[in-house]
Amino acid sequence: MSTLAPHRPPAATGTRAAIGRRMRLRKVNDDTSARAGAWWAIGTWVLTLLFFAPVAWMVLTSLHQESDAATNPPSLFAGITFANYGLLFDRGVTPFLINSATASIVSTLLVLLLAVPAAYALSIKPVTKWTDVMFFFLSTKFLPPIAALLPIYLIVKNAGMLDNVFTLIILYTSMNLPIAVWMMRSFLAEVPKEILEAAEVDGAGLLRTLWNVVAPVAAPGLAATSLICFIFSWNEFMFAVNLTAVRASTAPIFLVGFISSQGLFLAKLCAAATLVSLPVLIAGFAAQDKLVRGLSLGAVK
Repeated sequence: MSTLAPHRPPAATGTRAAIGRRMRLRKVNDDTSARAGAWWAIGTWVLTLLFFAPVAWMVLTSLHQESDAATNPPSLFAGITFANYGLLFDRGVTPFLINSATASIVSTLLVLLLAVPAAYALSIKPVTKWTDVMFFFLSTKFLPPIAALLPIYLIVKNAGMLDNVFTLIILYTSMNLPIAVWMMRSFLAEVPKEILEAAEVDGAGLLRTLWNVVAPVAAPGLAATSLICFIFSWNEFMFAVNLTAVRASTAPIFLVGFISSQGLFLAKLCAAATLVSLPVLIAGFAAQDKLVRGLSLGAVK
C-alpha cells in the first residue's frame, strides 16, 4: 500500500517563498549599506586629513629653523628646535594674549547675559511680532564692518577710548549679540514647556527659572554659542588694528608684526600662529561633548 506525501497548501508555499525573497533582499540591502558606510568613513577620514594637513604643516614649520622653513620644497626631516617659541616671549607676546583673552572672555559673558533673556522672550515667551524683532537683529549684520569703521573711530576718539581694551569689549559684544540671539532662540525653542510650567507652579521667578531650569537643559546650546562668540572675538582684526596702538593690542596684531619684506620670518610666524591658536583649540576640546550636541540641538524639530 503506497503512502501519499502530505499535501502542502499553495498559500503556505507561496508565503515561505515570499519570506525567503524578503530575507535575501534585506541581506543585499544590508551589504550595500555596509559598503556605503565604509566608503563614507573613508571619505570622512580623507576630508579630515585634508583640513588638518595645513595645521600640521604650520606646527611642523614652527619647529624648524628659518633656513629650513624657507627651502623649496620645505624640508620635512630638518632639525627640531623650540627657539622660535622662546623668541615669541622675548618679543613680549604675553600682553597681547592677555588683551585678547580679556576682550574675548568678558564680551562673551556679556553676550550670554544679554542674549539668553532676549532669546527666552522670543522663543519660550514670544512677544508680539517676534519675527520682526528677529529680522532687526539679523539686519544689523547686513552692513559690512568696514563701512562703519570711520564713524566708530570718530565716536571712540571723541570719547577718549582709543587704545582701550574696554572699547573692544563693547564692540565685540555688539558684534556677536545678534548671532547669539539667533542661536539661543533655536536652542531654547527645544526646551520642554512642561518643565517651565512645573517651575512656574512651584513659584519660581524669571531669574530662578533661567538659572535653575533653562540653563541646565540648554547647556549644549550655551556651550556652542559661547565658543562661536569667543572665536569671533579672538580672531577679530579690523577694529583691533584701527582702534588700538600699544596698550590694548591683541594677538592678531602681534602676528602681523612678524611679516616683513626683509629677512626670513616664516618659522617665527608659524610659531606665533600656533601659540595664538592654542586657546581656541583648548576651549573647543574642553567643550567638545556639549559642542557636538549644541550644534545639532536646534537643527531638527
